[in-house]
Amino acid sequence: MKHALIAIALIALAALPSYAADKTYTLRFNTVAGPQQPEVKGMEAFAQSVERLSGGKIKVQVFHSGQLGNQQRQTIGVMRGAIDMTFTDPNTMAQYDKRMGIFGAAYLFRDLDHLYKVMEGPIGSDYFERMAASQGARVLDVWYLGTRQLNLRDKLVRTPADMKGVKLRMPNSPQWIAMGKALGANPTPLGFSEVYLALKTGVVDGQDNPLPTNMAQKFHEVTKYIVLTNHQIGMIWPTINERLWQEMPRKYKQWIMDALHEAREAQNKIVLDGEASLVRDFEKYGMTIVRDPDLAAFRANARMVYKDFDGEWGVGMYERIQDMK
Repeated sequence: MKHALIAIALIALAALPSYAADKTYTLRFNTVAGPQQPEVKGMEAFAQSVERLSGGKIKVQVFHSGQLGNQQRQTIGVMRGAIDMTFTDPNTMAQYDKRMGIFGAAYLFRDLDHLYKVMEGPIGSDYFERMAASQGARVLDVWYLGTRQLNLRDKLVRTPADMKGVKLRMPNSPQWIAMGKALGANPTPLGFSEVYLALKTGVVDGQDNPLPTNMAQKFHEVTKYIVLTNHQIGMIWPTINERLWQEMPRKYKQWIMDALHEAREAQNKIVLDGEASLVRDFEKYGMTIVRDPDLAAFRANARMVYKDFDGEWGVGMYERIQDMK
């Protein structure tokens, strides 16, 4: 009788959901973004969703404002497994694999739908798999960061020719300097914290950023024009340590992917809604919004400039992505 009861108990245990005894993960996610920025709100939404979907088997601790390290340290941390997750992006990853820099190029994408078609298709998948294999960091999703626009002190421009001689602030890396040239400007390397004063004093004539960044930094106080060049559709990539990802059971991975897609929708909506309203806000501040720049001329200029990167990106790769239907 005793043996029969034990057998029945074992059968009952086997019938319980298999995840009851599975490992619980607590993932540390670090980002340099501040607590009010859309990507942090998106990651907080991800933490809530994945804990709910996994029945508490996956918890995420969100560390904002670089609490666990700056942009370079957080990227290396994920590669080495010291940090579980972070946001990466094309220009950051180009430091480790120059081929990744193509995704930060001006006028590579026509619109957000085109971006997702590329990044979620065979091209993006191939790049991300190589990154996981070579750098130990796996991109899990693609989130919209905002579209960069020109912002100038006192010159109205509509074409790359109008940008001749304009000292345009750019971060100091080859990819960013090339973007300044693609816009027809004289790219001027400068740290982000110095931009406001440089615009005010005329050290630089302009800068480029998504509209939410312009508002947050109060660049409208020291500039007169925003030119809707739409020259770069920015993205960030929620990224996890590859060894950790491969260790996880398939159902854990599915919970994470489902939660990321939920959070992406929320985060992208915050950015898109903010951009739409900010154009009106800048006009209220007395800025002139140039809605009709010659985008065909800007695209043609960019194609010419990026020919110099064929050796790093692959001959014709820029055009192949740009022309994808």
